[in-house]
Amino acid sequence: MESLLSETLNQVIDPTPSAFLITISLLVVVYLISQWFKPLYPPGPKGLPVIGNMLMMDQLTHHGLAKLAHKYGGLFHLRMGFRHVFAITSPDVARQVLQVQDISFSNRPVTVAINYLTYDLADMAFAPYGPFWRQMRKVCVMKVFSRKRTESWASVREEVNNMVRSFSSNVGKPVNVGELIFTLTRNITYRAAFGAACEIEQDEFIRILQEFSKLFGAFNIADFIPFLGWFDLQGINKRLVKARNDLDGFIDEVIDEHMKKRETVNVDEDTDMVDDLLAFYSEDSSTNRNKNTVKLTRDNIKALVMVSQNFTFFIN
Repeated sequence: MESLLSETLNQVIDPTPSAFLITISLLVVVYLISQWFKPLYPPGPKGLPVIGNMLMMDQLTHHGLAKLAHKYGGLFHLRMGFRHVFAITSPDVARQVLQVQDISFSNRPVTVAINYLTYDLADMAFAPYGPFWRQMRKVCVMKVFSRKRTESWASVREEVNNMVRSFSSNVGKPVNVGELIFTLTRNITYRAAFGAACEIEQDEFIRILQEFSKLFGAFNIADFIPFLGWFDLQGINKRLVKARNDLDGFIDEVIDEHMKKRETVNVDEDTDMVDDLLAFYSEDSSTNRNKNTVKLTRDNIKALVMVSQNFTFFIN
């Protein structure tokens, strides 16, 4: 009798079945709530758990997207891991995105590499639209990309003249045009940004540019499944840290040299990109919160120089 009573009490008191039922109930409730508040996305191919439609990445050429548009319409939805992607092929929808609602869609997608290498979006190219972006645009329009700036780049025109003379001196001889164009682009990129012309420093800067460009375009699984970034399965995090440390060491030295030059020499006549940006330099980053104040920190200067020169170099 006592053994039967003890067994009955153990079954009643044993928390395992109760805990299991409670856990299952909570999971069901959470799932139902998530489905209830789930946004209504446009139609699209059904994805797998976690990875979504990532197995279709090799099919997302213009032909592949056209086939999907034929099946799902001019606006369809893809889920790449935890990222939601929308493809637009309808002119009416494209007009809404690019004209009518352009401010809502003006921000660029930010990857792990972009966020880290631009010092948490401290530049103009990737900063979200808002007061800070307008400040960066104002700086670029006033100084970096102004007509006066382009007219004052005598060093850049000198590099073009050097290339023309190189062509002229090799009349009737085979010339490696690609090598000459690469040398011209390298020299222009470096001299426009930093003013000086040192081949060793140029090679170092171009090496950094090339690594930045590779990292900007590299496929990183952490961009789609963020928690995998902790494991650094592709070794990209190590490359990111090294690339930014290389840039810090290089441009910090350049900035220090330009600041010393500003203390002793009048730089208004012959300036480069760093000189122009240092005119807005401030160590207090909080000044950027004032809409009427245009101030740049070291991170802003480094991000603006790197992104602008990276685009210029590889477009050329």
